[in-house]
Amino acid sequence: SSDLVLTRLAQGMTNKEIAQTLFLSVRTVEAHLHNVYGKLNVASRTEAVLWAVQHGLEP
Repeated sequence: SSDLVLTRLAQGMTNKEIAQTLFLSVRTVEAHLHNVYGKLNVASRTEAVLWAVQHGLEP
């Protein structure tokens, strides 16, 4: 589900929009993003989106 969150992040969705589309709470989305940032070794939303685009996760 972190992959789903990252994909939607790359689509430009806000945390609230991601939460609504995945039927999660905003806090859960924030937790997933925190985990994603750690796994990707990035410090920001922008860096995570850049990584996703470079690795073909943006649909």
